[in-house]
Amino acid sequence: MTAATPARPTGLRAFLAHGAYVLRDNPVTLIAFALFLFIVFCAVFGPLLAPYDPLESNAARALQPPSADHWFGTDSLGRDVFSRVLVATRLDLAISVAAVALSFCAGSAIGAAAGYWGGWVDAVTGRVVDTIMAFPLFVLAMGIVAALGNTVENIVYATAIINLPFYARVARAEVAIRREAGFAQAARLAGNSDLRVLALHIFPNALPPMMVQLSLNMGWAILNAAGLSFIGLGVRPPTPEWGIMVAEGANFIVSGEWWLAIFPGLALMLAVFTFNLLGDGLRDLVDPRRRT
Repeated sequence: MTAATPARPTGLRAFLAHGAYVLRDNPVTLIAFALFLFIVFCAVFGPLLAPYDPLESNAARALQPPSADHWFGTDSLGRDVFSRVLVATRLDLAISVAAVALSFCAGSAIGAAAGYWGGWVDAVTGRVVDTIMAFPLFVLAMGIVAALGNTVENIVYATAIINLPFYARVARAEVAIRREAGFAQAARLAGNSDLRVLALHIFPNALPPMMVQLSLNMGWAILNAAGLSFIGLGVRPPTPEWGIMVAEGANFIVSGEWWLAIFPGLALMLAVFTFNLLGDGLRDLVDPRRRT
């Protein structure tokens, strides 16, 4: 009698096993996910861990350099820079996640429909995407926020709109390549509708390159939000936000208070660096060809 082969894990267990394999296979991906979890931890628990109230001003301790009491120093109003950088993580990450989620859902749906059905659907969506891409994207975001008002919601909408063409174009190209593939034709012959073939058979195979784009856009969304705040069109003071803090600190660099701009700038750089590294790992996690 032959020994029974152990059953392969399915569902959540299979996904976790595949994730563990991807992390072991690529140490850079492991570092990226560790940094990402650190950023998420700071975003969730930052307000609880902050040693000082990020909005509390104290003129007696204004512009103090980094010390044991104030790790990142204090700003011109005596507010603790470390507490403000820590608390700002939640807002910047929330803006990035919300904007990228909106642009991913809308852009991938538009691009997938254009790539699968073609014809007038492709023509109309293509012209819309080309119109958005015709403008410098940051200038377009500035115009949207200036017209609608510089609230957090409008920053999210503006960032989502300027990121939408990236997903639409990638989804269109990937779906168009696979719509006549053998597995798609077999799914149609089995009686599946076009929508089901697109959603359950073609689109999952188009996800890996879109995951790379999603990760890159997370960093770009944070930079876009910080850039809008830097020029006065983003989040309004005194709300802790990395772009505002860099803008406020830039006025003091010449006079020697370097910590006001350096530390929020380093936090911004770390977030963008993490999301850039995260792309390959997300691609491997969702790629059906990498399943173990």
